[in-house]
Formats: sequence, structure tokens, C-alpha cells
Amino acid sequence: MTTLCIANNRTEEMVGDLAGTPPAELLFAGCGAQRMLWWAEDGDVLVLPWGPDPEYLAYVTGLTGVRADSLAFVVPPPGAHGDQVLTADRLADPGFRAELRRALDGRTVDEVLAVSPNGAVAELAEALGIGHAMPGRPFAAQGGNALVNSKAGFRALAAGAGVPIPPGRVAGSPAEVEAAIEDLLARGHSVMVKVEYQAGGLGNEILARDEKVEPVGAERVVPLPDRAAVAAYVAERWTWLTGGRGQRVVVERYFADSAPLYAEFVIGDTGAVLSGCGEMVMRPVVVGEITPPVTPDAGARDELVREAARLCEALRVIGYRGTVSADAVLTPEGEIYFHETNARLTGSSHLHHAYAGRLLRPEHRGSRHLLELAGLKVPSFAEAVAAIGAAGLAFDRESGTGVLFSSDFGPADGSVMYCAVAEGPEAARALEGALLALFAG
Repeated sequence: MTTLCIANNRTEEMVGDLAGTPPAELLFAGCGAQRMLWWAEDGDVLVLPWGPDPEYLAYVTGLTGVRADSLAFVVPPPGAHGDQVLTADRLADPGFRAELRRALDGRTVDEVLAVSPNGAVAELAEALGIGHAMPGRPFAAQGGNALVNSKAGFRALAAGAGVPIPPGRVAGSPAEVEAAIEDLLARGHSVMVKVEYQAGGLGNEILARDEKVEPVGAERVVPLPDRAAVAAYVAERWTWLTGGRGQRVVVERYFADSAPLYAEFVIGDTGAVLSGCGEMVMRPVVVGEITPPVTPDAGARDELVREAARLCEALRVIGYRGTVSADAVLTPEGEIYFHETNARLTGSSHLHHAYAGRLLRPEHRGSRHLLELAGLKVPSFAEAVAAIGAAGLAFDRESGTGVLFSSDFGPADGSVMYCAVAEGPEAARALEGALLALFAG
């Protein structure tokens, strides 16, 4: 049996109009798409933005035990936005589809697994005669992926399901946005404004009467001392706030000093299964995470999972199938508020599927902490792998501890994303420290 894996990281359902996405960000997204290799099994066919680097392919398959020579890779020609991400026009290319049919010939496809299970993937699966193998295809084919990744749509879904969300509203006009911002600021609260489609905190800004507020989950804080300043801000930022195409704007209370959490599930026909939960690391937007989370106590973690499961049930009923991360904050007062769902394979999914699910021995699952962060500069991916091996830091199956490299961002900025696996959060930080010291200077 074969899985058709489609690494369409960064679609318009995730980040809005790709025409406005900087080329450097698209390149990072293309590097991140290579993480699809962590899902591959013997005999699978993978559609990637570009062919895998041999060193990265050998590293991943060496850990997962997959025979690299059993995998087939198909790369479509560049599209309107280049060759860094898998856009809809690349997946629709006739020559690519012919090549993909040849790669699938003689294989029985039992699953179509995409980073973003959107309409372009649904149409491709149907054209290949394997629509039955894509979970939730009817929903995806009607634009459902945009519905469940909308930050504006999320608030309606969560409110209808009775899941706690930050005070605020969805607004569609400059006057409505101005009024919603001023209402919260006048009550002494800081405000988070969100572009309807974006990821990683890049579509967020924090607004405050006091400019000393620290930005977490957004790139900057904008001081707005009075109503006139609010009106000027909305007028100046209107095109950005609406994604350049008249999208809705989310205006909600910002809770300072909160812990950013998530619970991730896989939704099937009969219910949702918890993959895992974690705590995000913000600098000031997300750069990594630790799983399981360290800040919430058992009661808060239970509430996080319980309320996220209610969100997933609402998504299941309307027809979505696949991975969902429900993101929330835990306030200093102990309250949990949910602020979005990411209906796709996320930057956390490989931690739960590949690391905890495939690399850790059964006796180690549930007793290891995984700390993953981006931005470690290395001479090259191959040299980094060799260095941690020589230093005795590389992940070891017998102990269930050590360093893993989940992503190679070498083409973008010469860095890797690393994961320290240890018996507790303190041990994971110590292992990270040894890793950073190895590459210092």
C-alpha cells in the first residue's frame, strides 16, 4: 500500500495572497516542506517543491528505517510564484500529472496525505482517480480548508461550540475595526489585531495605551494613546489588516505574560484522537516549542485538551478530516482562551508523529520531553550531523535521548532546526546548551 505525500507548505489557505509573501519567506517554507520525509514509509510517493537533498534524505530515512531507494519523488515545474512552494498551478501542470501517474503506476494508493488538504489537492486526487484515498475530500473540494484556517471563522466556530475565546469581535469595515479596538483599549486592555490568513504570528500586531507591553505572538507593539491615534492606525494599516483583498479583521484582548499552548488532534470519521500538546517558544513570534508543556498544571492541561476536543468535534461534524492544532493561551490568572485552529500538518506534527510515534521506544513514550527550536547556524547539514555524532549528542534509540535535526534550512540561511530529547525539561535545556556550545563561534 502507498501513501501519496504532498508537501504543500504555505498555501493561500494558510497565509493569504502569496503574491505579497517575501521570497525569503517562501524559501523557508520550501525548506520546511521537506519535513514530509518524516511521514514517508517504504514505497511511498512524495511530491515536493524541489528534490530532497541527499544528505537530509539519508539522515531522515536512517532514523525512520525507511529504504530511501523505495521512495519516488515527483517535482512539478515552477509556477507563477516560482519553485519554492507547491502552489495550485504547479499541482495542476499537465506534465507533472503525467509524471505522477507514471510514478503511481502499479501502486495501490490507500491515502493522500497533504500538509494542507485544500481544494487543489482534492482536485489532483480526483484527476488521478484516487479521490477515495483523501480523507475529507468532499469538504476540501468546496473550499473547506479556507473555512477552517480562517482566524475570523474560528471565532464563530468556537463561540458556537461554547469554547472560551478572548473578548473581542470580527470586524469588516474601518469603522468597525476602530470601534472594536477602542472599546478594549478604553477598558484598560491591550489588543491583538489579526490578519485573517497568516501563520506563525506574522499576521498579528499588539496595540496598547502603554508602549511598554512586551510583544509575544506578534512582531511589534503599537502605542495608541487615544481614539484619534486608533483611527490613524486603522487608516494607515488597512491594506495590511485585510490581507490586501478585503479580508475580515480579528480584534481581541491581548493577555500579557500568558503561556502559549496547543493541543493537536487527528480528526477521522468517528472522532478525534489526541496526538499531543505543547508549549510554544516565542521570540517574539513562534520559534519552537516544548512538548509536553511545562507551565500548565494537570488541571489546566486537562482543560486544554477537553476544550480542544470540543473544537475538533465541531470541525468533524462539518466535514474536515486530518490534523488540527488548537492554539490557546493560559493567563496568569489560570484562565485558558483559544484563539485559532490550524487545520493542516503543523510545525508540531512531526514531533508527535515521527519522534514520539516512530523513533521513541514504547517504554520511553510519555516520559520524554522534546524541546525544538529553529535558527542554529551550522557549516552544513552533513557537518552538523557528523559533529553531534562525534560529540556523543546524537539521538540514541536505546536511551531515547539526544539531539535530532528536524529541518535543514541551509538553502535559506545556513541553519538547522534542532530537537533536544531528554527525560525532563531541565535535561532538555542542558542538552540544548551542550549543542549550542558545540557550534558556538
